This record gives sequence, structure tokens and C-alpha cells, in this order.
Amino acid sequence: MTLRIYGDSKSGNCLKVKWTAERLHLPYDWVELDILKAESRTPDFLALNPAGQVPTVILRDGRVLAQSNAIMLHLADGSVLIPSDPYERAKMYEWLFWEQYSHEPYVAVARFQMTYLGKPRESLDGKLVEKGKAALARLETQLAATPFLVGKRLTLADIALVAYTRVAHEGGFDLSAYPAVKAWVGRVEVALGIH
Repeated sequence: MTLRIYGDSKSGNCLKVKWTAERLHLPYDWVELDILKAESRTPDFLALNPAGQVPTVILRDGRVLAQSNAIMLHLADGSVLIPSDPYERAKMYEWLFWEQYSHEPYVAVARFQMTYLGKPRESLDGKLVEKGKAALARLETQLAATPFLVGKRLTLADIALVAYTRVAHEGGFDLSAYPAVKAWVGRVEVALGIH
């Protein structure tokens, strides 16, 4: 059985799973679901994932796994995308946890509200914008010191964080204010073969 990924191509959380599979040369079938049309809320999909969220994967052995970072970690287990050094591996986890708590809820939500709900930038909650800028500033600090988030090599942390950072402008964030982040986005896009 081939890996099957259920996802919405508009979602950075879904794309980072796709990019991880591609980077690792894992064959997969992509099943496109439009979350704006509630296609992840059908009885068939809810039988796979009762949370009704994408991405969701059916692994080659038939088991089901959800949550983007959990899927990425499973797919990349034992690969060069997960550092072998315990401290570097822990730093990668640190960035993965930070991405879901301190980056995605602001940068991705601003993008969703502007791009998919049609809200003007001025109508966004000020705290949402402020915290999105703080997340980008945190990335800038790290990436001014190292080429990738955990040093000199691409890890899952970079794949996870590039997903919404590369489209931050769609949420009204100007990446030209973060030159190290902008350069890093370019490096990661080249490494992953995405544009």
C-alpha cells in the first residue's frame, strides 16, 4: 500500500507533510480536500480522523496518523532530517513546538483571514499582527546567526517553519523587514525544490 496523504494545498500544515515525503523520496498518493467546503467533515473522513483535520495520512501498513508535525516526525524517523545529536534533535523539537504555539497561530491565521476570508489588514486583531511580527523577529534573530534553524543543515524545523513563513506576505507581513528570514526562505525552497 502506498502512503496516502489527505490535505488541502492551501494549507502550510499539509504542504510541509508533502514536502517531507518528497524530500525523503517516499511515494505517496495525495487526496485533495477543500477545508473551505468542509470536505474534512464528511462522515467518511471523520471515520479516519474524528478531529476532522488535515493533514491526515494512511501509512503503508494501513494505520492512520494526524497532526502535521507528528506525521513529519514519523516519516523522517532515522533520516538526515532529524539530527542524530541529542541536543540538536532537542533543538529541532523546540522549534517544532514553537512553530505550532508561537508562529502558526499568528502568521497563518492572519494569512487565512486576509487571503481566504477577504478581511482587510486593518481589520485584523492588533495582537494577532503584533505576535506574528514577534514570531518573524524571533526567526530573524536565529537565522542571522545560523543558515538553518538548527545550525548548518536542513531539518524538519526548517520544513515546518518555511510553510507559512514563505507566504507571510499574504497575511500582510513584509519579509523585506527580515532579511535573514527572507534569505533562509530562499535556501529552504531551493533545498526542497519548491517555488
